[in-house]
Amino acid sequence: MAVTTKTYLRPRAYVRVRGPEAADFLQRMVSNDVLARESCEALLLTPKARVIAPLVVWRRAEDDFLLLTEPELGETVRAHLTRMRIAARCEVELEEHSSTIVFGGGDGIPTSDYGVPAVEVLDAHLDAAAPDEELERLRILARTPRFGAEIDDSILPAEAGLDARAIAFDKGCYPGQEPVARLHFRGHANRALRVLEVEGAQSGDEIRRGDKVVGRVTSAVSDVALGYVRAEVLDDAELSVGGRPARLH
Repeated sequence: MAVTTKTYLRPRAYVRVRGPEAADFLQRMVSNDVLARESCEALLLTPKARVIAPLVVWRRAEDDFLLLTEPELGETVRAHLTRMRIAARCEVELEEHSSTIVFGGGDGIPTSDYGVPAVEVLDAHLDAAAPDEELERLRILARTPRFGAEIDDSILPAEAGLDARAIAFDKGCYPGQEPVARLHFRGHANRALRVLEVEGAQSGDEIRRGDKVVGRVTSAVSDVALGYVRAEVLDDAELSVGGRPARLH
């Protein structure tokens, strides 16, 4: 695909957590194991497991972490962590950087957001394009949720597929752990984020099976869409979106 030779700008906000107790503090605050690898996806959650912010946690040094989040959430993350820090010996501050998505692998923070080998490179000063329809199509096909579209304060991590990529079920406690674990081990989500093949869908469109509404579209581009669909809907179900035929991808 042509996209493998391209680089794209990735709008971001950045929060530094640094100090002798930074690692312990973050391990107690976010959903993934920040000590297990150099970088990981993670979630900042409320006690009821609602998403405050999706994060990429990059451990730059033993006591120095950089949190990458959506551009509108930098101050939210900084303020929340500062409020929860209490006596932990670490500083929480915003930083300024730029992010570029480079397809084809290489040095950088690995990202699975687009379903093909890619890394996120900071301050690279590359000749990068603005996000476009081709990049959005890759994100949709990879079933990657985006804050403000697929993720808001009404969504549980399991519904968005974030339990598989941003949660460690064998780590210590963090806010929201109990409802996340209870749903994972004892129940199931009533809806799931699915890819649909459909022409001309728009965000907010109802997904129907016959006369029954079984979901809604959250993102769409050309012939594919992303949306939440009721768990009981089978893979081969005959669906429609805005009167147009649709099927689960």
